Amino acid sequence: MTTLLQAPFPYFGGKRHAAPVVWQAFGAVDNYVEPFAGSAAMLLAAPDQQPSRPARIETINDADGFVANFWRAIAHAPDAVAHHADWPCNEVDLFARHSWLVRQTADLTERLHADPQFFDAKIAGWWCWGLCNWIGSEWCSGDGPWVHDGEKIVDKRTIKPSDREPGISKRLPHLGDAGRGINRQSDTPRREFICQWFTDLHARLRNVRVCCGDWGRVVKDSVTTRHGLTGLFLDPPYTKGAMQYAAGGVGTSLPLEVQAWAQANGHNPQLRIVLCGHAGEHDALLANGWHTRTWTARKGYALTDEATQNTQDETLWCSPHCVPSEPDHPQLF
Repeated sequence: MTTLLQAPFPYFGGKRHAAPVVWQAFGAVDNYVEPFAGSAAMLLAAPDQQPSRPARIETINDADGFVANFWRAIAHAPDAVAHHADWPCNEVDLFARHSWLVRQTADLTERLHADPQFFDAKIAGWWCWGLCNWIGSEWCSGDGPWVHDGEKIVDKRTIKPSDREPGISKRLPHLGDAGRGINRQSDTPRREFICQWFTDLHARLRNVRVCCGDWGRVVKDSVTTRHGLTGLFLDPPYTKGAMQYAAGGVGTSLPLEVQAWAQANGHNPQLRIVLCGHAGEHDALLANGWHTRTWTARKGYALTDEATQNTQDETLWCSPHCVPSEPDHPQLF
């Protein structure tokens, strides 16, 4: 595997930098489940397994059809996805492709559910390319003032409300550095660089089960404890925040629903659960034997006092049967 065994796109809310802390809490598990996969950062950062142990079973899920389609397409046709992802940074293309992608949302999710073999390499490649050129959140969320009226992209205030389609925003592409994700600098020719990256991800995901739908479907016993000691990474949208995922969730009751499930199941010795949130968000769990660990997220584009505080407040709530944290200064005697 190469050092690029990570998502080939930036992803708002990704937890790659928390991985060492999370996997220390899990320890050696037989089964791993990630119900809010997104960039699959925690899966891709999993430590190598010991040769003497059976292969770890791994399952990821996300409600966003674009996410599920990307990982399914990588598993089936990494070269085809690379072909569509390999494109220069171009503001006009970013606007046009964004509009086209949001118009595929409903049909994409339906086809993913209807056919276990279906994937769309073009959608996967363009979605990945757009994330690498987009600033902030709301990529393919369907929110924004510009909509397609059937012939052209127009301001939605100029058409009838009943005719409004999912909208997009106009944004300058990411120009703050030499490039992110598949646009990052490399000594290797661009096409070769992307193809190799996607091929490595294809190999890593060979035995990973990818689901698309509600998180609750993959936390049942049939997916978790039936396969042995299970590490369960819960990273739902947070209760508060201005940033938004394409599948929504921020500011809804979803984080509290996940917390309630964690509280009801944290006592199970076959489950090692890690739940993510901002400081204090899930402190109700502490009365049930849970404990917290902290980590520092990478700062985003909004360098406001609130954004800086958010990166410092990132907290992990660990269930009672997680591996105890290692002391900062081990006893010598």
